[in-house]
Amino acid sequence: MHTLAAMASDAAQGLAEDAAERFLRYARIDTQSNEDSETYPSTAKQLDLLRLLREELAQLGLTDAAIDEHGYVTATIPATVAGEKPVIAFFAHVDTAREVSGANVRPRRFRYQGGEIALGDSGQVIRPEESPELSKHAGHELITTDGTTLLGADDKAGVAEIMAAAAWLVTHPEIPHGAVRIVFNPDEEVGRGVVHLPVAELGAVAAYTVDGSTAGELQSETFSGARARIRIRGRAIHPGWAKGELVNAIKLASELVSRLPRDARSPETTDGREGYVHPTLVAGDSAEVELRFIVRDFEDDLLDEHLEFLRRLADEVAATEPRSSIEVETRIQYRNMRDTLARHPEIVANLEEAIRRVGLEPRRTSIRGGTDGSVLTEMGLPTPNIFTGGHDAHSEREWICVEDMGLAAATIVELAQIWAGG
Repeated sequence: MHTLAAMASDAAQGLAEDAAERFLRYARIDTQSNEDSETYPSTAKQLDLLRLLREELAQLGLTDAAIDEHGYVTATIPATVAGEKPVIAFFAHVDTAREVSGANVRPRRFRYQGGEIALGDSGQVIRPEESPELSKHAGHELITTDGTTLLGADDKAGVAEIMAAAAWLVTHPEIPHGAVRIVFNPDEEVGRGVVHLPVAELGAVAAYTVDGSTAGELQSETFSGARARIRIRGRAIHPGWAKGELVNAIKLASELVSRLPRDARSPETTDGREGYVHPTLVAGDSAEVELRFIVRDFEDDLLDEHLEFLRRLADEVAATEPRSSIEVETRIQYRNMRDTLARHPEIVANLEEAIRRVGLEPRRTSIRGGTDGSVLTEMGLPTPNIFTGGHDAHSEREWICVEDMGLAAATIVELAQIWAGG
């Protein structure tokens, strides 16, 4: 079990309580994004939380708190020390994933005594053998859902922790730090979180997303990500006169999916540094079907190999029925941040020191996914990732530890001081 030395201080306890209180409020606001939308943000309901956050930042006295036409909320915590100090930024996204509903979230806060956690009458159960970190949190306060929705700790926990840290820095001007930028954005879950952000205007030398999981972890490496859309067009005709004429697009789509390997290239059969090809959506009818895939790998050449594998499958299935047409469209979503961050070792070193200062041993891990930091790093703003304390994201069994939320917020406060030389 990780040490809780930092929680002995009133500061860390206060940060935990403030972050938890904010998170409970934010979690109740539905902010699910929509991959199919052509607007930005992709859903108007994300603005409900974004506008609230702008107001809360203004209430802290941050006079430049603003929200722009894309929904980006920004604010600056002014420096408390004289002289030129590096500007750093903290990011978190407000949207939640499509896999599980984010509407009518009913978070439950309680002290965990061990064993399984039944989530209301939903039939959903959080089991220690399925969520390995759970057994380490006996005696801690946890927040879960009622089992009918996701919780939204990805990434409303990061939002709450940044807000708690901002409030602490504002109300404790004796803490030495340079200017700190805060950014909250929509649409991370659909891969468009920071695409419209004027990064240069932040003036930051480094940034940190607060969008991780287990306390003490930090990430300076993510998957590179791509998406693929395969459109299959069959040949329609009334089924009563279909012999020799009908080409059923659903059957062709089924044939393509059935050719995916069962013991490789899939998230359910890979771990560590293995990449995957993952079907996420099937939509259509017997005349036309669309298949969507996300494709992931830590190495760009292997990512390209996975995409080529999909194209070969499409060609093979198309060859079985010349009257059909199968089109494959691919797009790179983000790249691994590893190589860029390796050229700026002080950014991760400072994060490791901040984690040590809150009483944890820092542990570098690789994200089998991406963050806004992947895109920000590619845009010229190196951005590793900080833990939030949340677990089992994108599911009804999502949970988060209140004490770990305090440790994440305390890490933000420590980072601000370290970058100022404190």
